[in-house]
This record gives sequence, structure tokens and C-alpha cells, in this order.
Amino acid sequence: MKPTIKDVAREAGVSLGTVSKVINNKYVKELTKIKVDEAIKKLNYEPDIYARGLRKNKTDTIAIIIPTVWNPFISEFVYKSEKILSRMGKKLLLCNSDGNSKKEVEYINMVKQNKVDGIIAITYSDIDKYVNTNIPFVSIDRFFSKEVNYVMSDNYEGGKIAARSLFESGCRSLISVGVKSDRKSSTMDRKEGFIHECKKLNVEYKSFEFCDEHRNLGSFLEKIIIENYIENKKIDGIFACNDILAHRIIEKLHKFNINIPDDIQIIGYDGSRMSEEISEGISTIRQNVDLLAKESVKLLLNNINGDKSSHSIVLPVEFISGYTTKKI
Repeated sequence: MKPTIKDVAREAGVSLGTVSKVINNKYVKELTKIKVDEAIKKLNYEPDIYARGLRKNKTDTIAIIIPTVWNPFISEFVYKSEKILSRMGKKLLLCNSDGNSKKEVEYINMVKQNKVDGIIAITYSDIDKYVNTNIPFVSIDRFFSKEVNYVMSDNYEGGKIAARSLFESGCRSLISVGVKSDRKSSTMDRKEGFIHECKKLNVEYKSFEFCDEHRNLGSFLEKIIIENYIENKKIDGIFACNDILAHRIIEKLHKFNINIPDDIQIIGYDGSRMSEEISEGISTIRQNVDLLAKESVKLLLNNINGDKSSHSIVLPVEFISGYTTKKI
């Protein structure tokens, strides 16, 4: 049977209250603390952090909801957030929802049950009615309401920078390729910023979005390349709305023996460390993952500690030149 706090108190010859003080790092005499620590070690006792959370309304555990662990940008964001939380004595509970709204609601309910203190979420699911000011919550790249905290990169400006960088590298016929979603998020602003800058620069442009009805991303990308380059060579620049998509496009261009960057130049979006390694240094719009993690954690902990005001933080992005665009 799993040892209890009563067993520890009996073994150490002290009261339950004294054991509780030691576990919660409250002052007791040094000799008493040594006795309790020895009893805990001997019995292999593990405090129930959830039970402690119910008593003091705090578990020092933060949940991060993500749609997938396979996205390099998301993985780096989680890694950086965990490092920050660890330095502050906090633990991280990773919640990989796979885009399942039912799972995400269950994670949100953990806050109400005092199993976690708050949530940082990258979500595109239908959970709007469950996200409110009653729970400490920070949204990444998605606006729920003006009462809910969110942190995002300047996606609109990032789209503008991508179009302008392709233009300055000599491109005069551009396309953007993205992923369609039924849920509004600020990542959609990348395309809008791209279109705005194309109009401003008076260059030809088209926009394509992959959605579930296309079924196969590979055939979707091949169709774009065949119709817009192989058959009439109308495009010379592509903006992919994330680095993973940029890498898939590069694979298809290589399949058709299209030279990068001489025939077509490409700019991705995210610039996370892992995606740089995968794509061998593609040109991209880099988000500052360190700052995203830092501001998200700071905002959430302030919320947990009583700051009930809502905050919207927009962080700058930058263009990183790689092998997929010509040098200016």
C-alpha cells in the first residue's frame, strides 16, 4: 500500500502538521526537518500535489495545450516555455490535443479542479464558450475576446515582409500557399499582409489554400506548380505560410527539376531552430520564440497571481535570408 502522510508522521515521531510544514517548505527546527526527511526517504513517500493544490489553491503546475507535437515551431515554443517555468520552480503539463476540442475542454476543466494553476494554449478548436476570465488563460496566435489574454507575432507585418523581400530579390509574379481553417486565428493575417504588399508594389499575385476537401497535400501542391509554372511559367516567387509547407513545396519543385532560387524563389514562415535544420537554411520570416515563451509565461503567472486585466501582446518578426532566395 502506498505510504501516507500519517505513516511519515508516525515514522518520524512528529505530528501531521509538522510533516505538512516540511513538505510545504515552512519553518521547523532543523533536527525535526531531518527526521521528517529521513522518514520520507525511508518510506518512499510522494506528496500528492493535487491534494496540496486543493488546500492552498495552487499546484505550481502549468498546462500547455498544443494541437500537435510534430510542428517544429510548437515544439520549440514548448521547450522554451518549460525552461522558463522550471527556473521559476514551476512544472509543465503538456497536453497534446490533436485538435480535439473535447480533449481541450477536459484540460481547461483541470484548472477549475485545481489540478493545474493555468493554461497557455495554441488551439484552433471550437472552445470559445469555455475560455473566459474565470480561469488563468493565455492564447497564442488566436483572439477569443478582448477579455482573454493573448500573445502573438506580428503576422500581418510578416506577410508584408515576405512579399517585399521576394520583390526586392527580383520576383515579379508571386503566389502565397497556406492552410485553410474554419477558426479565425492571427496566422491568417500572414496571407492578408502578403496581399496588401503585393498590391502596394503593383506585382501579380495569387493565393492558394489547402483544405480537407483536397485530401492530398502533395497532389494539391503539384497541381499549383504544373498550372502556374510548368504550363506557362507565370510565377517566380512563392510565400509559404509556414516552414513545413515551404519544405513540402521545395520537395515538389525538385521533383519537377525546377531550380531554387534561379527559377523560383521561396520564403517560409516560423524560423524555428528545428525547421532550420530540416530545411538546411531556407529563407523565412522568423518569429522570436524566446520572447513568445517569455511573454506568455509572464502574462499567465501575473494572471494566476491576481492580475485580472486583459493584455494583448504583439511581437516583431524578421526576415532571415537563406538559400531559397537570391542575394540582393
